[in-house]
Amino acid sequence: MAKKFIPRDISWLSFNARVLQEAADTEVPLEQRIKFLGIFSNNLDEFFRVRVAALKRAAEINTKVVLGSFYEDPNIILEQITHIVIKQQKKFDKIWLDVQKEMAKQRVFIKTAEDLSEEQLAFVKDYFDREVESSIIPLLLDEVRPMPYLRDKSLYLGVAMYKKDWQYQTKFAIIELPSSQHGRFVILPAPKNQKHIILIEDVVKVNLPYIFSYFGFDEFVANTFKITKDAEFDLDNDVNTTFVEKITKGVKNRRKGKPTRFVFDKDMDQMLLEFLIRKLDLSKRDSIIPGQKIHNFKHFMDFPDVFRSYKKPFERTSFEHPDLCDVERVTDVILKKDVLLSFPYHQFRPMIDLLREAAMDPDVKTIKITIYRMATNSKIANALVNAARNGKEVTVMLELRARFDEEHNLDWKERFEMEGVKVLVGIPNRKVHAKLCIIKKRVDNKTIQYGFVSTGNINEKTARIYGDHCLMTSNKSVMADINKIFNALQKPKLPLENTIKNCKSLLTCPLDMRQQILQFIDKEIIEAKAGRKAHVIIKINSLSDKECIKKLYEAAIAGVKVELIVRGVYCAINQKKFKEPLYGISIVDEYLEHARVFYFYAAGKELTYISSADLMTRNLDYRIEAAVKINNKKLKTELKDLLQIQLKDNVKARIFDNLQTNEYVSNKKPAFRSQLEIFSYLYAKTKKETTESV
Repeated sequence: MAKKFIPRDISWLSFNARVLQEAADTEVPLEQRIKFLGIFSNNLDEFFRVRVAALKRAAEINTKVVLGSFYEDPNIILEQITHIVIKQQKKFDKIWLDVQKEMAKQRVFIKTAEDLSEEQLAFVKDYFDREVESSIIPLLLDEVRPMPYLRDKSLYLGVAMYKKDWQYQTKFAIIELPSSQHGRFVILPAPKNQKHIILIEDVVKVNLPYIFSYFGFDEFVANTFKITKDAEFDLDNDVNTTFVEKITKGVKNRRKGKPTRFVFDKDMDQMLLEFLIRKLDLSKRDSIIPGQKIHNFKHFMDFPDVFRSYKKPFERTSFEHPDLCDVERVTDVILKKDVLLSFPYHQFRPMIDLLREAAMDPDVKTIKITIYRMATNSKIANALVNAARNGKEVTVMLELRARFDEEHNLDWKERFEMEGVKVLVGIPNRKVHAKLCIIKKRVDNKTIQYGFVSTGNINEKTARIYGDHCLMTSNKSVMADINKIFNALQKPKLPLENTIKNCKSLLTCPLDMRQQILQFIDKEIIEAKAGRKAHVIIKINSLSDKECIKKLYEAAIAGVKVELIVRGVYCAINQKKFKEPLYGISIVDEYLEHARVFYFYAAGKELTYISSADLMTRNLDYRIEAAVKINNKKLKTELKDLLQIQLKDNVKARIFDNLQTNEYVSNKKPAFRSQLEIFSYLYAKTKKETTESV
């Protein structure tokens, strides 16, 4: 029987292959190619921590429910993953070799411990003595001692030590490389017009005779390795444990996670390799992957700025939104009209300014906001603290379960509470992923409300590279719906259906978003069957929810024009019975496509929503999410235009075929790169507004 769905995890690997395509593309600037290699590596680490770990647990359970959740037998998927990952690793290694050749053309070289000049050798020994030695803790290994605890995100140097005149005595040791304290890269003295860089592992290698001088060994074989562990923690049901304590305990329990992957330098000493595999209790079911000398490539996302000056194209800069140019207060504009910000094309500053103005406005009484991931030195947080100090009632819904940001958010919780900010920590068994803010002020005995609904995190750092939309509005219906969500968050023990109901401008998860989207598609199906125009455009990060995919299949059978822009996971498969095949593309470019937009022709009424939710079961059933209806005709047109621009991409768009081969969209039309075209489209509006105001 023909497959009806592509397993989510196999599709995810196809997405990461698209990232690798960007690293391989010689048209991409060199520093960005290196960054894409780092992104690929970081993505893969998280995939093994979470998805592979979940598959391994599911394989042990092996029930019909599990099989339904993963679309296929987890054991079969795990075998496919191992095959694909090894194949991708070989491609990665080849790309890295090609990148190094391009680096050499720019006279940039990565030096190893073996090929240093006398001057560089002296520099490295001095640098180790001054900066690194205090962070080095060598751990000896033997059969008697238990294996030391190895951290998930760390990189290790495995060392085999010999004496030339005594071949039978070999000692093994491991050293955790201190990249978090000292960084991964050290700039070396180099000849004029050249840049030489050494990695921290090679700095340590140079100094191994000194580190282990006590033993008198004269030969060292040292190679890097890393392990990836199961990062999903289970929250216990102890009624005496507070929710925050459970999160804290869960983060600590990650130390106990089982290894899901072991990656090592293929030139590692064979006896040491066998010893590590045995002591780590790894088996054939685990991903044991040989590779090149460099691992934890995620650090290369922060590769030193050593290349010939790369002038950032004008099309990669942010500009002011036309409605907010030369205005004294953002608030005044929002109270009069809706404003749609599209990041990173538009500047993020208006969101910060809106909160800063609220903090200083004597009429503002309350500010409520949801936060999922926040920048380290957040101006958003600073504005909220300032508001609390100015006597406003500030409430922050801080999602403590934002994966891998749990500790970061726990720190923010403590800091906020010290400043008098009321912190909500969510609803049991529901992540709060909606991006909402509501500000209330009292003027002449009237309550005025305004705020925003966003598709992305309220984070000024990621807003420079994530493509997202944010609707800033004072629409009464939208504000009423946001109030309902905050009422639910402030009363987590009450059933959600009692507190979030009858929303008119927001679709919400887990209550009605899926149901409403399915109904919108049903109406398009009715129109198509009647021979009338029917059109659906959906832009999301991931498409894996079975109910939604089946409904899209129904639409395709009926002849509805369905166009899908999906950055990551895409589980749908085109079938022969489709009257109008699904048209799906993925755009991977310099900016991370992160916005979610739903468009339905609706018999000419054209319904448009922006959303925090993807069409994934976890979002639709297990998270608090919100999609806001765009009512302003001008903004609806703008969003539709942006979708159409992306659907025309024939430079960075890959088409989804049933084998997910990542073939680029190819046609005879002139080159059309959507991210650059979106910049031109939005920037033209700013220029037009400026010209008209003059």
